[in-house]
This record gives sequence, structure tokens and C-alpha cells, in this order.
Amino acid sequence: MPLKTFIREFGNISNKSPARKDNHRRGRSHIAPEAASSSSSSSSSSSSSSSSSSTLSLAGSSTPIIEQGQWANLPPELLLDIIQRVETKEKCWPGRRDVVACASVCKSWREITKEIVKTPEQCGFFTFPISLKQPGPRDAPIQCFIRRERETSTYRLHLGLSPALSGDLSKQLLVAKRVRRATCTDFMIYLKGDDFSKSSNDYIGKLRSNFLGSKFNIFESQPQYDSTAQSTPRSRWKTYLKSVPPKVPTISLNTASISYELNVLRTKGPRRLKCIMYSIPVSSLEEGGTARTPTAFANCPDEDPSPPVDSKGKKPRMGFNSTVCGKPPKSVQSTALALKNKAPRWHEQLQCWCLNFKGRVTVASVKNFQLVAAAEPGHNIAVAEQDKVILQFGKIGKDIFTMDYRYPLSAFQAFAICLSSFGTKPVCE
Repeated sequence: MPLKTFIREFGNISNKSPARKDNHRRGRSHIAPEAASSSSSSSSSSSSSSSSSSTLSLAGSSTPIIEQGQWANLPPELLLDIIQRVETKEKCWPGRRDVVACASVCKSWREITKEIVKTPEQCGFFTFPISLKQPGPRDAPIQCFIRRERETSTYRLHLGLSPALSGDLSKQLLVAKRVRRATCTDFMIYLKGDDFSKSSNDYIGKLRSNFLGSKFNIFESQPQYDSTAQSTPRSRWKTYLKSVPPKVPTISLNTASISYELNVLRTKGPRRLKCIMYSIPVSSLEEGGTARTPTAFANCPDEDPSPPVDSKGKKPRMGFNSTVCGKPPKSVQSTALALKNKAPRWHEQLQCWCLNFKGRVTVASVKNFQLVAAAEPGHNIAVAEQDKVILQFGKIGKDIFTMDYRYPLSAFQAFAICLSSFGTKPVCE
């Protein structure tokens, strides 16, 4: 395109802009495009910016000027009452999207909504995407189902009792893509199923198996705290000129391991598995214990990727799950929560191994399992807590499986453990 034509078209666009007079008064400035209003049912839409505010970035300055819309000027008392009424009325999806829409209006609305909305451990509801990495409720499990698509090797986690009861109203939580490699198999886990690349903003972790399919590792995406990766003022200024937020550099941390017991003698019986949750301390099941509850995703542009610095000027360790690859140190393994499958009983009349799934499983399968805490005598865990089923997974149709989980597991961790049950394991059956 000739330069004169480009300048003429750019001038026509500037003349039609309603903020043209404002630009003359401010001098040289740039108005970033407004973000689309987010009211869709997708859980990732809750992290979008407000549609009623615009961002001004002055030339030569790395600090943006945020101009709030008229909805941001409501009295805090009135705004608090409005959001409380909306949050109380909508208990489940798809009506829960109204709460997400309130958080997407502007910054003040989002801050108040985040204060009102509780975690799944406290209320048992999903609201924001970060709820998928927060522990489930203590009293009753969250009931979900997994739909397997054989043609595309895709697994979709939905919130609800079953496809027959939920239908089109079921809320999609996570999507996993199976990728076969020469020496292993990966299950890449995303918030949505639009882009199955590791560079996608929806990528939150993966499950990797060994060659035999008997051992797995769960990797979570965490921020990469590197001084060389920090953005410069010029790069930050360029970012505000774009409508797409930057992706914080991340690394994959090994947060759990899953191992299936080898069955060399081919003895009859179900699979035996054991899970070591490196990111969950065993003290979380003790009286008064708590599990790690993240408040934002690692790749959230609103979060500061730089960690706090101590008095000696050194960067602290990245937390309980501070292992990039391989096995964590022995000190972490000794304090990590261990889960084991609940031993079934042999039914003489049916001539099969049976477990009480309380009506949630209807088809016999070697993939069915229930996980309970594997407590040692030295751990101060009550007997009633040890008998609680933390995660159960079972088959109800050809490609439909139920998944019920509770505290201290999150939806992401439970989904990753269930994905390890798919596929043939000749050395374990």
C-alpha cells in the first residue's frame, strides 16, 4: 500500500474517533482498543479486562492511565449489595456466569467480587478459573464426569452428574489432549479446547507417563522467576499497544507422582495404584490443617512475576512444590500426602471384585478405583478421615466416566490422576 494512501486512511479513522479532541489536548498518545465485554459461560472469560474502561499510554512513559467508566463510580455500599444479591442467587452454572460478568465490568467491581466469592472448599461452587486449582469441599464431593473422544484422543471434564441429566447445561471445566511420543505419553491439560499447543495461554499443566505406562508424573505450570525474563519499560509500553496481554514465562514443576503396582504373575484382581502429592502436605488432613490454595494463575498478567526478596537479597524457594523435574528431595517426599486405592472385596455371588460407589458407577471396568489417604502410624490423622474416599473414578458408558473428588485434591489434580487410568497397562493387569 502506498504511503500516501495509508496516511489518508489513518486520517479518516482519526476524524471518526470520538476521543479526537481529547487526543489534541493530551498531545501524542495512543488509545488501546477496548477489551470485549465478557459474559460468556467459559470459565476463562473471567480473567478478561473491563469493557467499560480504556487504557491510555503516553509516549515515553511506561505507566498506563486507566480511565474508568460510569459503572465504576457507584457507591461501594450499593455495589457490594448488588454483587452479594447476584452471588447468592446463582448457585450453579450456567447461571453462575452472571457473577463472572460482574467481575468483568471494571477493576473496582472485580475486587469486590473476588472478596465476596468463596473458594470451592468453603462453598462447593466454581466461579473463576483459579477454582480448578483450589482444594474441593471437605463435607461432600464435587461430582463431575469425563467424556472421552477416541477419534481426537481428547478428554473433556464437565461439571455435573452425567450427560443425560446435565445435557447442554453442563459446564466444561478442563480439556486434555493425548500426545503419543517415542518413549512416553503426554496428556496436555488446558482450560479450553481451542488451542492444543504448549504456548497457549490456556495451558495449565500435563501428565506424563513412562514407556510402560506404569508410572506418571503430574506437572503444573508455574511462573519462571528469572531476572533476565523481566520486561523492560519499552517492552511494557509496547504491550499496552496490543489488545492481547503478555504471557509470563513459565516452567513445569513436578507436583505429584502416580505409580501402578506391577502384576508380573498375572494374579486376578483390580489395578493397585499409589499417588504421592508433593504439593499437598500430609498435615492438611490433620485437625486444623490446611492445603495450599492458590489465588491466581501463574500466567495471569495482573500478577507480578518477580518474587519477594529477603533481607539478604536472595530469592526464596518457590514453595512446597519446588522441583522442576524428576523426584523432589526426600524431605518433601516424607511430608507429602500419599493416596492409595481402596481395596475391593470379592463378591461370591457375582464372582467379581466390588466397591461401593454409591450408585455413581454402573459398568464394571478395570479402570474403576477409589483413593483414600495412606496414613502412617506417626501421622496424627483420625480414623474417620482415613476412611473417607478422596477421589473415585468409574465407568457409566462406552466413553463416559464419573469423577467425584473432595478436599484436599483440586479439580486439576483429580483430573490428572483419572487420566492415568486410560490406556492399556499389560504389566499391571
